[in-house]
Amino acid sequence: MSILAAKEDKKERIIENAVAVFAENGYYKATTGMVAKAAGVTQPYVFHFFENKEALFKAVIDRAFGRIHDTFVEAQAPAEQLIGAMGRAFEQLIQTHREEVLMVMQAHTISEPGIREHVQSIHRIMFESLTLKFEKAGIPNAKGTAAQFIGTGLLITLAEVLNLPEMIPGGDGC
Repeated sequence: MSILAAKEDKKERIIENAVAVFAENGYYKATTGMVAKAAGVTQPYVFHFFENKEALFKAVIDRAFGRIHDTFVEAQAPAEQLIGAMGRAFEQLIQTHREEVLMVMQAHTISEPGIREHVQSIHRIMFESLTLKFEKAGIPNAKGTAAQFIGTGLLITLAEVLNLPEMIPGGDGC
């Protein structure tokens, strides 16, 4: 393994462990020291890749949003089945990458201006991407459908986090 590949591997290990630390502790209680310990590296090594905790969090949230975005982009079905297919893909993603989904859930609650702007930007990208996907599929009111889809996803995530399956649309209570 080359030195560059080894560095990238350690950077990925830091990000992977940061997901768990941030998901468990939240942004404000998590520390770069906790991430370093979980990743098996020193805290200065974390700062070798990330300027500060905010930059590390942005890298983690970018990964989580990227995975969600890719899941939606890859979902294929006829227009009348597309939203259902995307919803099932999201449910599968919750099962396989729960901590990343938890990160997305808490990201919009962080009041730090840099993080708030970053999260706002990636939510806008997600909205625009879904709107375009729905327009291409011929789904009427693509913007409204995209907004409703995102809102439903946030509700599903909240229900998952709080262990309230009766809140999930189409589940026990809705």
